[in-house]
Amino acid sequence: MSERYNASEVEPRWQDVWESRDIYRADDNSDKPKFYALEMFPYPSGRIHMGHVRNYAMGDVVARYKKAQGFEVLHPMGWDAFGMPAENAAKESGGHPKDWTYGNIDAMRAPMKRLGFALDWSREFATCDEAYYKQQQAIFLKFWEKGLVYRKTAKVNWDPVDNTVLANEQVIDGKGWRSGAVVEQRDMDQWFFKITNYAEELLEGLDTLDRWPEKVRTMQANWIGKSEGLEMRFEGLGEMPDFEIFTTRPDTLFGASFIALSPDHPVVKDLAKNHSDVESFRAECAKIGTTEEAIATAPKLGYDTGLKVKHPFIEGKTLPVWIANFVLMGYGTGAIFGCPAHDQRDLDFARKYHLDVTPVVLPQNESADTYSIVTEAFTGEGTLINSGFLNGLNKADGLSAAISKIEDMGLGKGVTNYRLRDWGVSRQRYWGCPIPVIHCDDCGVLPVPEADLPVALPYDHIDLTIPGNPLDRHPTFKHVNCPACGKPARRETDTLDTFADSSWYFSRFAGGQGNGEPSDKPFDKTSASDWLPVDQYVGGVEHAVLHLLYARFFTRGLRDCGLLDLPNGEPFAGLFTQGMVTHAVYTDEAGKFILPADVDEKDGDLIDLNTGKPVTKGDVIKMSKSKKNVVDPDDIIKTYGADVARWFVLSDSPPDRDVEWTESGVVGAWRFSKKVWALVENIESANPMVVATAAEGPALDLRRFAHKAMDKITAGIEAFRFNTSVAQIYELTNALGKYKQNDDAKMEALGILIRAIAPFMPHLAEECWSKLGGDTLVYEAPWPVIDEAMLVEDSITLPIQVNGKRRSEINVPADMSKNDIEALALADEHVVRLLDGLTIRKVIIVPGRIINIVAN
Repeated sequence: MSERYNASEVEPRWQDVWESRDIYRADDNSDKPKFYALEMFPYPSGRIHMGHVRNYAMGDVVARYKKAQGFEVLHPMGWDAFGMPAENAAKESGGHPKDWTYGNIDAMRAPMKRLGFALDWSREFATCDEAYYKQQQAIFLKFWEKGLVYRKTAKVNWDPVDNTVLANEQVIDGKGWRSGAVVEQRDMDQWFFKITNYAEELLEGLDTLDRWPEKVRTMQANWIGKSEGLEMRFEGLGEMPDFEIFTTRPDTLFGASFIALSPDHPVVKDLAKNHSDVESFRAECAKIGTTEEAIATAPKLGYDTGLKVKHPFIEGKTLPVWIANFVLMGYGTGAIFGCPAHDQRDLDFARKYHLDVTPVVLPQNESADTYSIVTEAFTGEGTLINSGFLNGLNKADGLSAAISKIEDMGLGKGVTNYRLRDWGVSRQRYWGCPIPVIHCDDCGVLPVPEADLPVALPYDHIDLTIPGNPLDRHPTFKHVNCPACGKPARRETDTLDTFADSSWYFSRFAGGQGNGEPSDKPFDKTSASDWLPVDQYVGGVEHAVLHLLYARFFTRGLRDCGLLDLPNGEPFAGLFTQGMVTHAVYTDEAGKFILPADVDEKDGDLIDLNTGKPVTKGDVIKMSKSKKNVVDPDDIIKTYGADVARWFVLSDSPPDRDVEWTESGVVGAWRFSKKVWALVENIESANPMVVATAAEGPALDLRRFAHKAMDKITAGIEAFRFNTSVAQIYELTNALGKYKQNDDAKMEALGILIRAIAPFMPHLAEECWSKLGGDTLVYEAPWPVIDEAMLVEDSITLPIQVNGKRRSEINVPADMSKNDIEALALADEHVVRLLDGLTIRKVIIVPGRIINIVAN
């Protein structure tokens, strides 16, 4: 930096001032309107990266802007600290997950403070703090009392590398979301949160979230998966028992050619007891995976049981019963009827096993006499054919008629179904919140008495190099007396899915409990209810289903347990999903990744600074530690200052899009900071809050420019289009650079500029504000009041078209009448010359926009 503005000296000095005055501490009892700004809290991996900087800088802009607008702002920070990475790191290093985690928290807190974020650190906590997970255990017990927790044996997704159960949402393309291992199916005793209790409320609540991205609401709606349809009974023949199915297309029943049962259907399990080939087929299916995505891409496999059922509508017709790998027990009843002509999955299965294909929906402009299905199922709208009493009906009428008929026959009823499944939360690992449950051979499964909480994780005797959960083999942890009969019993050794940790942390922040301080409740109900919902939540779209859906469930559970007064149960009123920070990937001759900081250009070629050997520049992708295309924020802070890092990630592209980190872009941000300082460095102490009411001429022009720019800057922040605000800040800076007078108009415009950059570059803003004579911190200064009169133009420039082509322009008073505008336009020398010899047919004036003269 230049000698006149030294960021390495200025930034720590202002950070010390902010901390000593404790200016970011939120006051629960303030009379000001409240605003809760929150970014998804980080996992303490050990170092922050530029993605963190962008995420928290966005939230910081909003928090500082709202503070300037007169709000009492809550902007807290904590750590999402449980999970597998800590266990994996401990395995590699021979250390302990707890030590690794708290060491990383300390390592990450310092650079975050150096970035100058307006965070209320007094409320800081980590989810692995005993004080936090004690209250999570208390919430678990409250949910259990309310019927929102239960235990059952269920088929689960087992990650053979991480040796733990995964929720369906944590299985991506049939593989574990962290390990990448192919997921297996196992039957295990599991604890579940009954999220399905709120399926309809969670779906309806999406309609109220008008400040959420539409794509996120759509993803959640699809995951909840509401469908209206028919639940009906098929009557079995011979050894085949009756069973039920759920279908959304009962109008296509006449096209049914087979029944398909899940390998886990009770009928199939009974068959397997006496038929080894059925059991072998079930084992083969189990290898494929458990999720819809994995099964959808796997080859269709079927087993003909030889059993049959009656067709409900066609007298004497029977349907063969197959076992099929593409039918899931987790949705509907685990049984379907196959209508191959109008479902591609059913058609692929039918063609493979030579089953009938009967079209029953006729597309428009097709003939029933010649229409057939070959390799592609028809899934669109049409008219029912080959369907008895349904012939000639459209889809809606056919659905209604089919459901009524089945109901009249006593075989079923119209129902609503959901794709959403209950949340399996048992995890067979150490570094997580222990589930507060005791198993007694005489008394059964009992809750840990609340007075005995927390069930604390033991620190000693934890060996993570041995497969399995260390809590299972710990010498003392699981041994406990039954709270009911007093006999020896055993603790639950499963821990909670870490997504539970992040499903209520925002309430803890709002409830005022931080720094691991003990408390007798999860959070203060009154305070939390006053702050919630979060006004602006910022985080990655990768959490669109998992975290956000679970958090929405938790707040409803907390509400219904009397812990939170939040009637609609929505935790986040506004949501913004930011883009990623990207960077080019560099590799050496062996294909090994090279850090950007170790790459230099020499004679037009890229070289490795450590070896001098050639380096190849690859694709620009998301910054990743594994690809080494990361930039350490501390390096940027040391070289250019924190404000430059913040300004760059906020200025180069719309916040919801990716931004590519470039050295030239950083240098540009640094030059801009010098340009701003140059505007104020030679000004003697003055008053940056002055309003230049008597301005005229160039001074009036500057005032108009400043207020118009401020109006657009404000609109950009409100709309989360920070890049448009930045563009206006550039324009205002340039206008001030051209203005040579030292008068009230310049001082007013400078005061506006410095307050405008304060949310983006707070250290530079504080230094400039102090230099200009501000009598408070710029953080405490009010947002500029826009003079509406300055937004109204005294004159406007109107382009003149002749026969549709622009030929000239005139400057006229903004309130000039159409007749006077027409007269001036026709008197313009360019227009007069063009119209010579022509007859004017029409003059069209669009007020404030354009003049069009039609002549021939």
